[in-house]
Amino acid sequence: MVQGCKFVDEIVPGCPYVMSQEYLEYVIEKYKIDYVVHGDDACIVNGKDVYATAKKAGKYQSIPRTEGVSTTDIVGRMLLMTKDHHCESQDSLNQDEDDDTSLLCHQSKFLTTSRMLRLFSAGMKSPSEGMRVIYIDGAWDMFHCGHVSILKEAKQRGDYLIVGIHSDTVVNRVRGFNLPLMNVHERVLSVLGCRFVDDVLIDAPYVVSPEMIASLKIAEVVHGTNSDQIGNGNRGEDRYKYAKEADIYRDLPSPTNFGLGSIISRIQANQQMFQAKIAKKKKAENEYYSDKYGTKSSP
Repeated sequence: MVQGCKFVDEIVPGCPYVMSQEYLEYVIEKYKIDYVVHGDDACIVNGKDVYATAKKAGKYQSIPRTEGVSTTDIVGRMLLMTKDHHCESQDSLNQDEDDDTSLLCHQSKFLTTSRMLRLFSAGMKSPSEGMRVIYIDGAWDMFHCGHVSILKEAKQRGDYLIVGIHSDTVVNRVRGFNLPLMNVHERVLSVLGCRFVDDVLIDAPYVVSPEMIASLKIAEVVHGTNSDQIGNGNRGEDRYKYAKEADIYRDLPSPTNFGLGSIISRIQANQQMFQAKIAKKKKAENEYYSDKYGTKSSP
């Protein structure tokens, strides 16, 4: 999964969560690292600073945390199965700040600015003349190893891969429940961070039309055989009808059966443990924002 991130140059497997002096010296020597880097929020385990050893050695640097991006929020969405991350409801606005469930799930704080999009789009270029353009679309919710593997397969079928990302409304109408768990802004940045993606189509049409195929100069439309589909919604239509009629549609065998359902099942199987853990982490996040800006963060 991490290898699929375009910002990563090399993977160091088996890294301990808390670095000892011996391990720090080992990675410095073997990988010639200059600094150990972490966000500017505190990382404490059993009352101890996880990066104390690196700080003592003068090998630590902090970077500003990407505000509004929180695994705490996302896990909370899976536990409570609400839609507050799509559009904040009146019920959620009236929710008691001291209510435990209010700590778990609320409208995303993520602020999608044009600068943020430019940072994640760095290095992306238009396809050159003669390039074979491949198109694949989907929700790409909770971007996971199954997504990375199918995108890698899709990219190998051509020179330029465009990934369509459906809107929250479309995904929820088709999949139901509280899906997507991540809103469209969060999902777009997740896909943009994948090294196999050349461009994304935001709010992609559910039906791939002849006009869209011509406009994007698509040579082939592909779709994985394993889907994150949860529920029964399929709207009763063949959204790849025109691509099939043009003989440019291909089913792409999915390299893995891992999907969104796998993640949700793992979380919900340990619901009580996660609810207590996430509530505690949510309070810590609110304190982080309060300390940083001198204001109380809404739950």
